[in-house]
Amino acid sequence: MQPKVLKADGTGNGPGNGIVAKSGRRGGRGDDSDAPSPIDVHVGTRVRLRRTLLGMSQEKLGQAIGLTFQQVQKYERGANRIGASRLYDLSRVLDVPISFFFDDLPAEVESNDGFSPSQGFRDDAGDSNPMAKRETLELVRAYYRIPDAQLRRRLFDLAKALATTPAMRPLK
Repeated sequence: MQPKVLKADGTGNGPGNGIVAKSGRRGGRGDDSDAPSPIDVHVGTRVRLRRTLLGMSQEKLGQAIGLTFQQVQKYERGANRIGASRLYDLSRVLDVPISFFFDDLPAEVESNDGFSPSQGFRDDAGDSNPMAKRETLELVRAYYRIPDAQLRRRLFDLAKALATTPAMRPLK
């Protein structure tokens, strides 16, 4: 069987840039499983985080970089690996440095020892990663939609005070 040679745009069989794709999926754990690499999942999660914080739809992001929204979905799930040039395009459209996509990379991923990747933004993401909760993203977006800076600051101070106040006992 001849290896698949990718074109410069990362598709098809052709002369392209000479990148040879391995057969099978690159699980990143030394096996040939169909599971996405934990790093691909992390990068995709960071793409989704930034896109959501900007209030941008998958369709708008796709249009900005010449992809369908389905391809953006695959990137965000980590199902498809994001190439270097595509990562550069994403960083420009999302207005972040490329390093943003690798920020907060869990130590388990860096050491590559059995990390179980997050499944993206879920309401039940638990306390371990509050940034993965849709509620957090909606709260941040609503906060920055408050036009009055002084009112925004007072809300921020209130939230901090409530977070440090011991929970009240239930009424009997």
